[in-house]
Amino acid sequence: MNLPASIVQVLKDAEQRLAHRPKLLRLFTNCFPNTLQTTTKLLDDGTTFVFTGDIPAMWLRDSVEQVRHYIPFAKDDPELQRILEGLIRRQMFYINIDPYTNAFNEEANGRHYNDGDQSGMTPWMWERKYELDSLCFPVQLAHMYWKATDRTDIFDTACYQALSSIVDVMITEQRHMEKSPYRFVRPGFKETETLQNEGLGMPVNYTGMTWSAFRPSDDACLFGYNIPSNMFAVVVLGHIREIAETVFKDSGLAAKADKLRGEIDFGIRTYGTVNHPRHGTIYAYETDGFGNHCLMDDAGTPGLLSIPYFGYAGTDDPIYRNTRRFALSKDNPFYFEGKYAKGIGSPHTPGGYVWHMALSMQALTADSEQEVKELIDMLVNTDADTGFMHEGFHPDDPADFSREWFAWSNSLFAMLIYQSMEKGWV
Repeated sequence: MNLPASIVQVLKDAEQRLAHRPKLLRLFTNCFPNTLQTTTKLLDDGTTFVFTGDIPAMWLRDSVEQVRHYIPFAKDDPELQRILEGLIRRQMFYINIDPYTNAFNEEANGRHYNDGDQSGMTPWMWERKYELDSLCFPVQLAHMYWKATDRTDIFDTACYQALSSIVDVMITEQRHMEKSPYRFVRPGFKETETLQNEGLGMPVNYTGMTWSAFRPSDDACLFGYNIPSNMFAVVVLGHIREIAETVFKDSGLAAKADKLRGEIDFGIRTYGTVNHPRHGTIYAYETDGFGNHCLMDDAGTPGLLSIPYFGYAGTDDPIYRNTRRFALSKDNPFYFEGKYAKGIGSPHTPGGYVWHMALSMQALTADSEQEVKELIDMLVNTDADTGFMHEGFHPDDPADFSREWFAWSNSLFAMLIYQSMEKGWV
């Protein structure tokens, strides 16, 4: 598609502002428009389908992060408004089909990641992994877009139905073992691709938090309460409360969202922290409410590193600062170091791989100009001369990487570079 005028202007400005760094300029001019140029389809019904890159499906989570860096330019750009509003409508349409699904087809064509999944698949579903964060991202996109543009056309009947459904599902999954209809079994795959206990997942205790089957990396949760995803739910339930009160004039939905928000936040504060012997009080990555905790961080968003990015706490929050030190140390089992890079990876990719997204997120949540500059240099020097970001890569050999075409990673990098340009840090 032709790029919206505001995006063209950003690229023109970058030619001057990054002229002193030719490789960085090349990366930025490739990555900033990448979603619009390669993964965005304007559909005849007025919606927008944004697929993830080398996979032809649209993830609720990824599609938000692929366009998030465009929101600041939408207020006076009708072309960009058409794209973003169309995406929000498509996301609400999908949630109304099934709020437990993470990735959808463009149409009901019956394509699936794995035809053997036992999870109640329909022709619309690429795969049906229930990921709490997948319900959070579309709400945050709608809220951010509203605040940036003052436009309320997106808040239609379908949006209201989706927001109501999101709240109801989160309430159901507060008591997953007793009330949830959701099951997921993927026979013959590694443990991170299926749920134990005949698809129900391992037992969890009531905490006030809400259960998730899978992490933002699409890997199965070890324990059912993913702390970063519950933090994100606290944030977006605040958004739902505001939208319900201000736009839909529905005090009932607002009160329901607010009550749930308080219960989840109580659960995080009561069950979601651990006293680490080296780092002090930190947030756990997951817990089951029975006293078991998973201490790690993953490159996906929401993660512990990205807490300020999605809005649960600031970079000056003492527990976040402790948690950040933990996540960026070898006490985190998915923190890796090599000749060219050091940072957070994921069990989703081969052992030892660092993720470009994690490096971008580390910089976006840093409060030190020096740390940001060092991370930008690390990102620039590990693209394997492709001109784009990737998923995971070996820190001793950046040419050994996964996913040559991964738009989310490109978008997050582009956001970092634009914000750094605005601060005069590049």
